[in-house]
Amino acid sequence: MEPVSSDAIPTGEEWIAQVKWDGVRILTYSDNQEVRLYNRKKNERTFHFPEIIPIHEYCSSNSVILDGEVISLGEDGRPSFQQVMRRDGLRNLERIKLAVESVPIIYMIFDVLFLDGEWIHNKPLHERNQILGDIITPNEHIQLVPSMTEAEALFHAIKEQGMEGIIMKRISSPYSIGKKRDDWLKVKNYRDIIAVIGGFTLRHDTVNSILLGLYDNKGNLNYVGHTGTGKMTVNNWKDLTKELSGLVTDEHPFSKTPPRHAHATWVRPVKTVKIKFAEWTEGGAMRQPSIEGFIEVPPHECVLERT
Repeated sequence: MEPVSSDAIPTGEEWIAQVKWDGVRILTYSDNQEVRLYNRKKNERTFHFPEIIPIHEYCSSNSVILDGEVISLGEDGRPSFQQVMRRDGLRNLERIKLAVESVPIIYMIFDVLFLDGEWIHNKPLHERNQILGDIITPNEHIQLVPSMTEAEALFHAIKEQGMEGIIMKRISSPYSIGKKRDDWLKVKNYRDIIAVIGGFTLRHDTVNSILLGLYDNKGNLNYVGHTGTGKMTVNNWKDLTKELSGLVTDEHPFSKTPPRHAHATWVRPVKTVKIKFAEWTEGGAMRQPSIEGFIEVPPHECVLERT
């Protein structure tokens, strides 16, 4: 189930608020014989997050499907999307042991769909929350997402901490599998998108900014801005330079030639990145965009959802 975007925080006793954690959505399947993990794209992540596998250490049920967000905290104590993507993006599973030590994670559980042989996704949210409290025992790597009735206060705290936002949930709502419904609303402190890299610029032979695009409904890649800031280390930029150098092409992939392109190098539009930004400008570009982390999403899914 996915939330619907909202600019307003609903009021009333039928709503509760939760922190919107900036991580990787993970479903946990356990049938008393084995545990398997899957992300939002239905890609298996069982071996990426071994901390979640010993389910009987924190869950008392015999069979269960849990929904939650895997997060990793940065040095400032806030969830770091780039950090958690270091775990989710691992392809050499031999490096998992090292990653477990260098990038610790927490599984923030917020829902339960199936319990001891019975589908419970149609039970109201307040009952599912009660069930979670009964069956889950938090530990170092497992936590329950708390619910609050003071949504405005929570959102204010989120803004002060520079975190992503909050999720508003109707307490009577079912879990609508595979659907996006306004029983869940996401109210963001800032905006973010997943964009396609269509080019880059260099400084001293290293990438120092990337040119970004989103597809429209006709399949055209529209230029939406460029950025050279974000949660990137010197080594991150060097790795990106090496990767993008292998994608260089003679023609730019955008529907229209981007402004200030004289020093740009074009690439095939296959690499995607999560971008945080303040707002859209009247000219159709992002204001104050910055890199949050690189994420594997099919480029054609990076679409322009605005008029």
